[in-house]
Amino acid sequence: MTLTVNGDTRRTSAETVAALVRELGLSPEKVAVEHNGEIAPRSTLGDVRLADGDTLEIVHFVGGGSGENEDDSWEVAGHRFTSRLIVGTGKYKDFAQNAAAVEASGAEIVTVAVRRVNVSDPSQPVLMDFIDPKKVTYLPNTAGCFTADEAIRTLRLAREAGGWDLVKLEVLGEAKTLYPDMRETLTACETLANEGFKPMVYCVDDPIAAKQLEEAGAVAIMPLGAPIGSGLGIQNQVTIRLIVEGASVPVLVDAGVGTASDAAVAMELGCDGVLMNTAIAEAKDPLRMARAMKLAVQAGRDAYLSGRMGRRKYADPSSPLAGLI
Repeated sequence: MTLTVNGDTRRTSAETVAALVRELGLSPEKVAVEHNGEIAPRSTLGDVRLADGDTLEIVHFVGGGSGENEDDSWEVAGHRFTSRLIVGTGKYKDFAQNAAAVEASGAEIVTVAVRRVNVSDPSQPVLMDFIDPKKVTYLPNTAGCFTADEAIRTLRLAREAGGWDLVKLEVLGEAKTLYPDMRETLTACETLANEGFKPMVYCVDDPIAAKQLEEAGAVAIMPLGAPIGSGLGIQNQVTIRLIVEGASVPVLVDAGVGTASDAAVAMELGCDGVLMNTAIAEAKDPLRMARAMKLAVQAGRDAYLSGRMGRRKYADPSSPLAGLI
């Protein structure tokens, strides 16, 4: 069912208010809940049934005063997240390693490809057995699609399978570079937006194309930092920065990250987040790399918010020159 929780849309299978509170990682004994405009007594939270379309406000006590707001969450199409790292679900040795890497990264969104069911062996394990879509947001993508029609068809099936409308759109031009075909991408974006999808769109590092995607209904712009799976790092800092400055929707670097310093650079440019797969999955120690990426994204974001020092042509001593011995 779909609920409105603290102003944000949330899908859940929780049957009671208490179950929803626990799903959110909270303790029913430590919160107060308003359900459809009425205060729900704490002692009855386990008895209050939820229905599709319900509205809830959940509050608790925080430190008072006028201190600076430490909340640095971000929002895309009405969905709010704390982690600014999105990870993929391909190239891992198995689903268990994938799930462990997602946990180590702290990611709250994972991209998932849409593929045919193995009808010859339906008992094979599936991703949902290891990464719970109730706890981690699934972002269906159109990896492997080379036309707008292929991408649209894939995401229609994804919505039917899981009810998702927040999706990742990519329409590739050819197999060698995996660069996006922007004409087909724009066509698909516009069609999907008109059908109620909320497309986060992989694109070239072009500020004009980024603005065209936004006008076509993209809820997030995702320029590549370098070719998909290359690990070359952020090759186009100037144009990505221009996209960030001109966008009114979130901007996330998608593709090209190879190591933690690349993720930090993307965040220092002012991006709202970073998406990666190969950099973690193909590391010699994927779990350690996942933790490194988590820290790098946080460090890059803090550096961006801090406002870096200006660049100078010549040296400027840190210690005063007056009073030298």
